[in-house]
Parts: sequence; structure tokens; C-alpha cells
Amino acid sequence: MDLRKLKKLIDLVEESGIAELEVTEGEERVRITRVNQNIPAYAQAMQYQLPPAAAPAAAAPVAVAVAAEVEAQPEGFVAKSPMVGTFYRASSPEAKNFVEVGQQVNVGDTLCIIEAMKLLNEIEADKAGVIKAILVENGRPVEYGEPLFIIG
Repeated sequence: MDLRKLKKLIDLVEESGIAELEVTEGEERVRITRVNQNIPAYAQAMQYQLPPAAAPAAAAPVAVAVAAEVEAQPEGFVAKSPMVGTFYRASSPEAKNFVEVGQQVNVGDTLCIIEAMKLLNEIEADKAGVIKAILVENGRPVEYGEPLFIIG
């Protein structure tokens, strides 16, 4: 994607007032998130993903590695993201994380925050148990239905 198109997309985001724009052209993907002074700096991001340089045949070992990683996850209830947004383990960068691996949680306890459309949404536990795994890194984008925690 050339720089003129990228500049036009950035201008469009700023002029329209939308929070985020994602455009895909072939194998190139551009995601622009609008900077807002009311959102903490750690919650603001802009990503640009280039197409993979490797040949398609190189993708097979990666798929095998991902499948092996998924199989290695502990068994239990999988708490999934109810929305698209940005995953945060604490209410601010200085605050203590809501939960840690090995911690007991009850139904209704806050597990994390997902920031979506400038709103911070507390995600609560649907099941009581012990946190066996935290599957998402702090500050990373999540998709609807993406596994976040394993509760045993």
C-alpha cells in the first residue's frame, strides 16, 4: 500500500471521528487507531502488517507448531471474549492485575477489561474455579469468541 493511500486513511480516521479503521488489500493489512487524550497511552496503538516473505510451503510447520501449542493448554472451562477490543489485565498500568494463574475466582469476579469503542468493559468469570492459564498478553487486540482464560 503506498504512502498516499495510507495518508488518506489517516486523514479519514481523524476527520470522521471513528475510533479505529482496518483495511485489507490482498495480503497487506492496515489498522489505524485514533489517538484520544482521554484513553491511557498504553491503550493506543497503530499497526501495519506486511505480507509474509516466505513461500506458502513454509506455512505448514507454523500450523503444526500452533496446533501443538493449543494441545498443551490445560483442561478446563474456557472464558472467551464477548467482544472485539483490546485486552487489559488491570484497570491501569500501575494497578494490580485482576487475576493471576493459580488464583481462585468466583462467578462474577472481574477477570480483565476489554476496551472497545472507547469504553472499558469489565469481563467477569462465568464459572468458579482456579485460573489455570491466561491466554492473551496485556494490551493485545482480541476477537469475539477468542479464548482469554482457562478456569479449572
